[in-house]
Amino acid sequence: MLGSLLKKTWFWLLLLGALLGVAALGVTATILHKTSSTEFCVSCHSMQTPLAEYQGSIHFQNPKGIRAECADCHIPGDPTSYLWTKIRAVKDIYHEAIGTLDTPEKYQERKLLMAQHVWDDLKANDSATCRSCHSYEAMDILAQRPNARAEHPVAIKEGQTCIDCHRGVAHIMPDMSGLAAAGASELAQAAAKTPGNVTTRYAIATTPLFMDAKTDANQGNLMPSTQVQILANDNGRAQVEIAGWQQDGVADVFYAAPGKRILSALLGDEAKQKLVTGESETDASTNLTWHKVKLTAWVDQSQLIGDQDKLWQYASTLMSNNCTGCHGLTALDHFNANQWIGVIKGMEPRTSLTPEQARMLTQYVQKHASDMNSAL
Repeated sequence: MLGSLLKKTWFWLLLLGALLGVAALGVTATILHKTSSTEFCVSCHSMQTPLAEYQGSIHFQNPKGIRAECADCHIPGDPTSYLWTKIRAVKDIYHEAIGTLDTPEKYQERKLLMAQHVWDDLKANDSATCRSCHSYEAMDILAQRPNARAEHPVAIKEGQTCIDCHRGVAHIMPDMSGLAAAGASELAQAAAKTPGNVTTRYAIATTPLFMDAKTDANQGNLMPSTQVQILANDNGRAQVEIAGWQQDGVADVFYAAPGKRILSALLGDEAKQKLVTGESETDASTNLTWHKVKLTAWVDQSQLIGDQDKLWQYASTLMSNNCTGCHGLTALDHFNANQWIGVIKGMEPRTSLTPEQARMLTQYVQKHASDMNSAL
């Protein structure tokens, strides 16, 4: 009798536990679902700015009538990543409560940091949320616009992920000037660590030219990324030999290659007098004559780096951070060296690039253009 009663008790307890478990799972699933809705995401005051940005994007309204909601981009679909993302979202409630983003000024101040977190997550998970709608396998690449038709095969071949090229597709890009300044600082630190026995170096910025080790009379400028050969060192300066090409009749500038408007140096009067002219050749396409030239001058040694790869890494970051808000990255060989000048000048006003950074970026794309040897 007692044993039968105990069995019945355990049965009802187990049944009750199962029912409570199912109810708990149902409540949890409902809460997770409701808190993943766009309505919930934008219900906080601080989300009004990103909401307005999103509503102005193609992910909100487009000819096909397909809308990507907040969760489609920000919450991965696999169970583990989904739960981890929801757990981490508690911090958003905390920051809303303490007013971290309660003014437009505060929001703009933290926008880059927030964007970087999203970009880092997408990079780490191979743009999982993007790929829930977009995949290379499903693309009809031949039906895409010319730029995408050219870039997607490259991305597939090189194993790139969506976020490598597509930023700012649903929100306005943050001010990237802080990242660029940090990159320039890191480049300067790397230049300072260049071993003394490295004689082939590259300018990390627009650098004044001097005719001796001690004078302050500026006799022109060495352009970013220009290669030099170290001849001597004195007073914190390096005596360098700069080689390049000069167009016949144009004395105040010389270039990295004949027929290519890749600036190497701008010359003052005294520097022009010390220019050594060598062999000449005529460009068959323009009939312009170009002279091989060399100049020996002095520059601040701190402005020279021995590792060209670090220079290009910095320039590549400038490009990815400033050229993906409107479109994906353009392949470097999509234009020739002279065409890139107009492209950068046209896009520069739409970015946060300083004139110095724009010069570095111009040098990078020109020296990797379709008609250039990228070893320059």
